[in-house]
Amino acid sequence: MNGLLILVPIALFLGGLGLAAFLWSLKNGQYDDLDGAAQRILFDEDDERREASK
Repeated sequence: MNGLLILVPIALFLGGLGLAAFLWSLKNGQYDDLDGAAQRILFDEDDERREASK
């Protein structure tokens, strides 16, 4: 029973810390462009550079 007196506050603190980190990432725009990275990987930047140098 004494272990619960230590573990419950630690669990609540870590949960609050995770929630704070998630809210911070929302505030700083981490989830604004979800499709951009998925589309950027499909296009090769080297092709665009070669065409520009012609």
